[in-house]
Formats: sequence, structure tokens, C-alpha cells
Amino acid sequence: MSAVIVAGVQVRRIALAGNPNCGKTTLFNALTGLRQKVGNYPGVTVEKKTGKFFGHHGEEMELLDLPGTYSLQNRSPDEKISCDILLGQRADTPRPDVIVAVLDSTNLERNLYLVAQIAEMHVPLVVALNMVDLAESKGIHLDLAAMKDALGVEVVPMVATKRVGLIELKQAISRAKVTPAKQPAPMPPVIEAEMEILRGLLCARGRVETARAEALLLISGAEHADPTLDKAASESRKRIRDAGLDPVHDPVEARYAWAQAIVEKSMRHDDAHALTWSDRLDVILTHRAWGWVVFVAVLTLMFVSIFTVAQYPMDWIDAGVSALGEKIGSMMAESDFRSLVTDGVISGVGSVLVFLPQILILFFFIGLLEDTGYMARAAFIMDRLMSKVGLHGKSFIPLLSSFACAIPGIMATRTIENYKDRLVTIFVAPFMSCSARLPVYALLIAVIFPPGQVSVWAKAGIMLAMYLLGIGAAFGSAWLFKKTLLKGETPMLLLELPPYRMPVLKTVLINMWQRSRMFLRRAGTVILALSIVLWALASYPKNPNADATPSEALGYSAAGRIGHAMEPLVKPLGYDWKIGIGLVSSFAAREVFAGTMAIIHNVEYEKKKLSPKLIDSVRADTWPDGRRVFTPLVCIGLMVFYVLALQCMSTVAIVRRETNSWRWPLFQIAYMTGMAYVAAFIVYQGGRLLGW
Repeated sequence: MSAVIVAGVQVRRIALAGNPNCGKTTLFNALTGLRQKVGNYPGVTVEKKTGKFFGHHGEEMELLDLPGTYSLQNRSPDEKISCDILLGQRADTPRPDVIVAVLDSTNLERNLYLVAQIAEMHVPLVVALNMVDLAESKGIHLDLAAMKDALGVEVVPMVATKRVGLIELKQAISRAKVTPAKQPAPMPPVIEAEMEILRGLLCARGRVETARAEALLLISGAEHADPTLDKAASESRKRIRDAGLDPVHDPVEARYAWAQAIVEKSMRHDDAHALTWSDRLDVILTHRAWGWVVFVAVLTLMFVSIFTVAQYPMDWIDAGVSALGEKIGSMMAESDFRSLVTDGVISGVGSVLVFLPQILILFFFIGLLEDTGYMARAAFIMDRLMSKVGLHGKSFIPLLSSFACAIPGIMATRTIENYKDRLVTIFVAPFMSCSARLPVYALLIAVIFPPGQVSVWAKAGIMLAMYLLGIGAAFGSAWLFKKTLLKGETPMLLLELPPYRMPVLKTVLINMWQRSRMFLRRAGTVILALSIVLWALASYPKNPNADATPSEALGYSAAGRIGHAMEPLVKPLGYDWKIGIGLVSSFAAREVFAGTMAIIHNVEYEKKKLSPKLIDSVRADTWPDGRRVFTPLVCIGLMVFYVLALQCMSTVAIVRRETNSWRWPLFQIAYMTGMAYVAAFIVYQGGRLLGW
């Protein structure tokens, strides 16, 4: 194991390992700041986060944030990725030079279990003892000298949220090495003997440093590419069982015994039965009734903020886009190219970018809720409802992630061990209203309510109703799947409630920006390309009649012909052919609907000299007989359609990758689109029968 050489300078590779909710991400952000890269490990859907920071002596270091995991047992993709990296078995990721194990001081015994496994890897180790301030507030006293003596490695007390201990951590990383004092957890004699047999085989294959760890993994049931080793491991497991031991559970118990012994030496608790302020707060936030009240109140506050705080920057962006279009248009002679630039590119992309402030606020709230520890409480109260429809409590995190984007939400289902439960969660995750739907909702709500007619609470209420409709559709569909296609019992939820913490603004802002970059990338790639294509379809072929009205000219174009061809299909929903084009284009990305409406209306109304603002143009749209197209009933039905329909090719691709089959994503498209059509039909036709 050696550090990488970059431009003649040695760069050490450091990896952060730790349980979920231990503050690992906060520490990663504190060390790297904005010098981060986020992607996926090749061949899998596990997130890979890397960054750079400077060590104690100013030397550059590469930092890798390993997936948060409680163990390295290879039971999930997260565990396998972490284990393979620590063993140096991934060609795309070199083995780290130093491991920093981040521990939650308030849950020391559970966190030390992972340290026990890392200690078996024979790699330099530093323990970052995080949240020592919370431990002290709970009456937990830590003897750092005793812990360092027991572990045989550097132990650094830290408060990552306040950047306390960063300098000491960098010093410890610089000094880190494999020391003789660091002893892994001892195993029962029978297992130790079998490990020696397997170690000998592994050492003969050049796996000297990691032989103990790999031998234990083989004994616990891990597979190996070498059939000889697989056979030897199978024989070892048989002999262990013959001796009355369990090759899986006994190593686990041995590690916990090792962790418990260290805790007894290095930790003292004043009063284990005293209620903390966090416990008292949980009495309310996890209450059967008050928990739901708080949960809905938090969501309502978020949506009100989306419509109030975001309005000012949205107006600035809207004015800037309009000014840019007018400025560039005035500098160019009247031509098709000018129309492409102003009506296609600037109008199409700008009409989507204007909703960026609302998306930033959405991600800001999600970041706050995650950083404070409230998300786990939301999962707890939601589990009561989710269990009634057959969903696992662990499904809440993927579903919650889907409010930002269905792609990471579907990827997060890999933490669900049961395949049927995982498949059900994948099926219903796209019902959660992702950030891409936000521009559609905001546009249609603005069309329903002209400025000054209703309070922001009414707008927030409609937005909340759309989100709740998605949640209801997800739960109802999950119940149906669990009763029919994917029958199975719902396993019990085992969930850790992390302590409440003050959010770190820098961490929240970094996460907010990272999540919003996907939206901006799509604006600069997918939406830009589609804007050009849609402008071309709406502009060509040109009507040979020079006296044709704008509507006739647009109807003669390729987009008009496509729209008119599909209008009989969407007219029962109250939609005209222009909305039909918007629905089709949305299958590339939902937010494209706003850009499509901007392009079509700019092309059609260019000669009418109407307001260039998208909302005004859409509100003024009419049928040939003069009736408004975007009535409140049509807008509500259209929002319902967008809540329920799977209009995102990226999501379809991820479902194909996660399920390794085209059968499931095609089924998902069919049932969600069918449900959306039926629901929108009921809203429109039912509303007309009621005289709305």
C-alpha cells in the first residue's frame, strides 16, 4: 500500500468510515469544503464522494467518504463497497493509506463494532470521537487515555459541527501507522484455528496484510472467486458447526464483547435513566397525534416559504431572462436564427431556470431536517402508516429522498434486504413529487390565481395537496402490490433515533448546491437540446400562406401536426394539442413542460405582441371558439396527471439498472400513466358534471 504520486508530490489517500448519523458527512464537508466530487462507483448505484484537503504540514491529501454502514458483512452494496475498498479489491478505487473511523460518542459500543472490523484489515487507523459535547450533556464521561491504550491507535475528541478537533485530527492522520498495540477482537479458539488455516491459503496468494479479515469474511459465508478457497471455507464452517458454534453469529458476539470491554474501561455515565431534552422533545415529535401535526406543519411552512421567499429572486431571474432576450433580439436582424435564440434557447431554458429559487428552498429545508436529526423522527411516525399498507419502515428514506429526485430515492432502496419490499418501494417512489414537478405545479398554480387574488396560504395548500396526493397514491399502490403481485409480510422496523443537533449552515448549503446542480445540468443539456428541437418542430415546415394567422402557422408545423394527431386522446382530460405536446416532451424531464409552453406560446403569439411572460401567455390561451384552455379545473387535473405519471426517462433507466430487467420499468410506465390518465379524466369530467 503506497500513496499516489501527483506531479512529483506524494498524495496520501484517506478514507472516512462510520455508522449512519455519526457526523461523517459533516466532518467530510469540514475538511474538504467545496473541493468535492460526487458520482457513483463504476458498475453499481452506490454514491462515491471524494474531495481534497491539506494536512497538518500543508501536504495535499485525497479524502474518500465511504458509504455509511454499521458493519462490513457484505450483506448490501454499501457494505460490499466499503469492505472491498478497505481490502484493496476494487480496481477503480485504490486502497486507502489511512482510515479515519468516525464514532458517535453517545453510542460508543455500537460504533466500536465497525472499528473492530476495520482493525482486522491491517490498515493505519485513527479514531475520530465525534459529538463529545452531546456526550457530556448526557452525563457521559470519556477516558480518552484509557480508550487510546485499549485500541492502540490515536483517539481524537471532536465536535465536527463546530470544527473542534480538526487540527488534532490532521496531526493524528500524519502520524497514523499500523502499530503492534492495535489488536483486533479475539475470536473463540475453534474459529481462530480455522482462521489460521484460511490465512495460510490467503498468504500463499499474496494476501498477507488482509488475510485475517478475509478469512473471517469467508468463515461468515462470503464467496470468493477462487474455488479452492471457497471449498476450504465451506469445510471450515462445517467444522465450526460440528464444534457447536455458529460461524456467523459467534464472530459478531466476539466483536461486541471486545467493544463492550473497551466501553467499560473508558466510559462512565452519571445517570443512565435521566431524561435528556432530546428525549423530552421526542415525546412530542414521535407522538401518535402531535407528531403528525408537527410533520404537516413543517411541510406547510416549507411550501409557504417556496411561494413567498422565492418570489423575489424568481422575479429577478424572469426579468433578467426577458431583458436578455430583448437585448439579444435587438442586436440581430429579424430571421429564423433570431427566433431560435430568443424564442427557443433563451425562452425555453429561461422559463425553467426561473424556478431554481424554489428548488433551492426545497433542498434547503430537506438539508435542515436531515442535519437536525428530525428525518429519523419523521420515518418513525410514518412507519405506523407505512406498516399498515405493507411497506417497510426503511422504505421511508428512499421515499423521502424521492421528494428531491426519484433517482437517488430508487438507488437508496438497496438498504432494504427483502427483494419484494425493495421492488414495491421502487414501484411507488416516483409518486413522491420530485423537484422536477415543482416548476409545473408553480406555473399552473400561478395561472389559476392571478397576483393579489388569494393569499399565499391558498397556494401553499394546493401545493401541499399535490404532495399528499402523491404520498396517498404511493401508499395505496404499495398496499395493492403487497396484496397481489408481491405478497409478503412486512418486517419490523429497527431504527436509530440520532440526537438532535444544531444544523451546520455550511453543510446544509453545500448539500443544497450539490442537489441543485443536477437541475442546472439538465437545464444546460437536456432542456437546452429539447428547447432547440421543440422550436424547430414549432417553426417548420412554414405555412405557405403568408396571410396565415399565428395559430394557423403553428398548426401547420410539425409540432402542430403531432399535437393535432394526439388531441383526441387528451381532449377528454380538457387538454388541447399544445398541452399534449407538453406531456410528450415531459417524458424526457418533467420540468421541460414549462419550457415547452414557453416555446409554443412565444412562436404562436410573437405577432400578437402579448406579454412575454410565460404565465400571462398561458393564462390567455384559448380554444378556437374563444373558451379558455387553462381553466382552474384543467390546471388541477393537469397537476394530478403530473403527480401520478412516470414522466422521466432517467428514472426509467435507473429502475432498469436496479432491477436488471426491462419488464419492471415498462410495467411501471404502463400502470402509472394509466392511473394518471384515469385520475385526470375523473377530475375534469367529474368537475364538469358538478358545474365547476
